[in-house]
Amino acid sequence: MTIKASGGSSLARPQLYQTVPLSNISQAEQQDRYLETGELTALKTFYDSGLKRLAIAQAIKQSAQLIVSRAANRIFAGGSPLAYLDQPETDDDGSDLGVTLAVGDASGTQGGILGGVKSLFLGSGGGKIPAGFRPISVSRYGPRNMTKSLRDMAWFLRYTTYAIVAGDPSILVVNTRGLKEVIEKACSIPATLVALQEMKAASLDLFRGDREAQETVVQYFDVLITEMQTQGPNDKLRQRPKIDAQGLQLPQSYFNAAEKRQKFVMKPGLSALEKNSVVKAAYRQIFERDITRAYSQSISYLESQVKNNDISMKEFVRRLAKSPLYRKQFFEPFINSRALELAFRHILGRGPSSREEVQQYFAIVSNGGLPALVDALVDSQEYADYFGEETVPYIRGLGQEAQECRNWGMQQDLFKYSAPFRKVPQFITTFASYNQPLPDQHVYGSGNDALEIQFGAIFPKATRNPSTSPAPFSKDTRRILIHRGPGINNQLSNPRARATQPGTLGAKVFRLNNELPAGKTTNVSFSESATQKVIDAAYRQVFGRMVYAGQRQKVAEIKLENGEITLREFIRALAKSDVFRNTYWSSLYVTKAVEYIHRRLLGRPTYGRKEINSYFDLCAKKGFYALVDAIIDSKEYEEAFGEDTVPYERYLTPGGYSLRQTRPGAIREDVGARVQVEKTERFIELGTSSTKNLPVTDVEARLKQGVNVQRQQTKAFKLTDTFNKVELKTAIAAAYRQVFERDIEPYIVEAQFTALESKLGNREINMKEFIEGLGCSELYQKEFYTPYPNTKVIEMGTKHFLGRAPLDQQEIRKYNQILAAQGLKAFVSAMVNSMEYLDNFGEDTVPFRRFPTLPAANFPNTERLYNQLTKQNRDIVVPSFEPAVKR
Repeated sequence: MTIKASGGSSLARPQLYQTVPLSNISQAEQQDRYLETGELTALKTFYDSGLKRLAIAQAIKQSAQLIVSRAANRIFAGGSPLAYLDQPETDDDGSDLGVTLAVGDASGTQGGILGGVKSLFLGSGGGKIPAGFRPISVSRYGPRNMTKSLRDMAWFLRYTTYAIVAGDPSILVVNTRGLKEVIEKACSIPATLVALQEMKAASLDLFRGDREAQETVVQYFDVLITEMQTQGPNDKLRQRPKIDAQGLQLPQSYFNAAEKRQKFVMKPGLSALEKNSVVKAAYRQIFERDITRAYSQSISYLESQVKNNDISMKEFVRRLAKSPLYRKQFFEPFINSRALELAFRHILGRGPSSREEVQQYFAIVSNGGLPALVDALVDSQEYADYFGEETVPYIRGLGQEAQECRNWGMQQDLFKYSAPFRKVPQFITTFASYNQPLPDQHVYGSGNDALEIQFGAIFPKATRNPSTSPAPFSKDTRRILIHRGPGINNQLSNPRARATQPGTLGAKVFRLNNELPAGKTTNVSFSESATQKVIDAAYRQVFGRMVYAGQRQKVAEIKLENGEITLREFIRALAKSDVFRNTYWSSLYVTKAVEYIHRRLLGRPTYGRKEINSYFDLCAKKGFYALVDAIIDSKEYEEAFGEDTVPYERYLTPGGYSLRQTRPGAIREDVGARVQVEKTERFIELGTSSTKNLPVTDVEARLKQGVNVQRQQTKAFKLTDTFNKVELKTAIAAAYRQVFERDIEPYIVEAQFTALESKLGNREINMKEFIEGLGCSELYQKEFYTPYPNTKVIEMGTKHFLGRAPLDQQEIRKYNQILAAQGLKAFVSAMVNSMEYLDNFGEDTVPFRRFPTLPAANFPNTERLYNQLTKQNRDIVVPSFEPAVKR
């Protein structure tokens, strides 16, 4: 199936050359470091030789015609190629670029332009003649082919000057090989090699006596000749075993022109400095930054293992992706779909490839969490094929391998540095939109029109977010329309049924009865009430509402009542009125106006772009009134409504039908009778319990909604062996971070907690008593008690000692009484010695953030409390009273 929908990305244009500054700076940028001495030396040499290289390019440019002519005389026979040369180009002022170069002394050498002219008709030592070379007859070759050949030789010479100015031969390497197939068909490779050797010799003749310039010319011409002799490139293939993933190919020129990005491989024989570079490359790939430099963090025990070859780079990547740091940065802040996309980028170096792949890995992460997702990606056959056991994963973008169309735009966004800041998943939504049937959309977006009039709807300011991948509509696409009547009477299968009335299943039909009783004149005022109902129905259909008294078309109404015009002509008069024109024509662009008018007068939306185009052409040539006449005089109007029926809605879109059925208070027309809604008095509603006397078990279940121990994702520090100094130090540091919200260094608090740490290490107190001692310390009183009101102290206390926000106002009042009557120590003791503390932390566990297992009712408060900085934000999360509203 061909997919026409856009992926939402701009066109990618690979850069087909490198320069010395670009290649050196990109290499340093990839490794996240400053330029090294060798790179700075290369840049200095490049800039110091800049004037010389510019002068060489200028000299070759001035003698380009002579150089090409000399090469042409070498490979063509039986005529003069000079007649086919283009005129030399000059600058606007007729002068050269102002760059001079000593190209030979006119008195002592044969260089310069004169030397070039003399050497045109002389033999040349341009190099070894390749096998298979035969001079080409000018008469047989033809003037057209001769002109093309001279143009190609000038192209080679021009690109050589580009490479000389850029200081890098990559522009020759990338572009020369691609011409081999063309040259083989048009001319011959041996003849081209002879011409290039002759151009090389002719260029060297320009710089006799300047050894440095000759060495530069030889360097770049040798690259050009070598690339021409090299076998033509094959496309770089991307083969994958999946059935739904096609084999893709990338032109070799794109691969050669890609930015020269180094691949890092962990080998046993590397030096310590090289191993550090490989480890940092792994950090940059998995965490998108060098965490040792950005956060002063490292996973030292893993680093030592991979450097000592105890684990492979593959296992190192696996454990980095399972680390708490990765979980905190790339898993917990995102929903599963986005976390899956980021994991693909970090571990496989690409985005998800298909909807089926997203579904497969989504099931894995839903059932097993982050560890299962990481294992599935690292253990995949694709990871083994691309990276193996030793290579650090890398971004597989354009230039590395061929890219798929269906995930092109999202993949380019995923490779950007700002990818972790995008919370909304991209791949699954786009893949899903590809597989849905055609909805009522227009080619510029969808969902931006309350009246589902969506063909050509362009809005200067979006009221909603339109879809970035609209359904593929062409001029032959027809809308899906629902018939408001018997299902068999549709216009596609039975065009003769247009005049069939919808009956009780469809819209109400208003028809003007012009049959007069015997002895009556043409005046029909005898049926005043029936005629007025028809007139009101016509206003509602044409204008969509009842118009004001001053906007009514009195003359047309009188003519209709007197029988001077038919109802069809009355509808025409309404549609041509200034009120209708100002409402549905003047203020709208043409396409939207056509949609509105077509619905009002014909009772259905337009079928598609083809019908819209015909009306658009009519409006452009003849205007608004011609559009109204064309619709009312159409064969369809005559068959469907005739002369005596008010137009009614015969067809509508599925989107419009769904909107009418799902909006609040909507009553379907086919119910037949109006539903009587009983209204309950307000004082009865206020006095009725919303829980309706639920049983105790049901109430407890509702309070615990969302509680699941398996969702707990926070690392808990438990002190089991106080004689283990490493475990003791780690648990004490975790206690400081929990109670004081930061690490406590010894030089900050001096010896304030020395006694507590000694008692904990000697098993004189347990961890619960250690936490209580920290809460009763002078530092805690200074930091979290003195500057704040009691309500804020209670919130911070529950956060530090119970790992949550206050549950409700009753709990706040309870602790407020303790604080007011007994002070801070009693308040801390009440929380630490509570049953809740013992149930969750016991006597040997440091309190931690319990938000994954809290009831859903308390989740938002805990989330807000933990996401704010205490000293920078004095707001109270759970206030004990409603704030007063200023009037």
